[in-house]
Amino acid sequence: MTTAVKYTSLYDQRVNLVKDTLTKHSKLDEKNSLELAERILDALDHIPEKVR
Repeated sequence: MTTAVKYTSLYDQRVNLVKDTLTKHSKLDEKNSLELAERILDALDHIPEKVR
């Protein structure tokens, strides 16, 4: 018997972490939390390393 393992990229893991945090600590639904999480990570990824 083999078990299929679903691959989740590091980016998707980060998005899900932020999405889950937003969902738990706000009144946002899943869809809006996902959209905001993607925008947050995009903004964070564009901050120069020296500034972070």
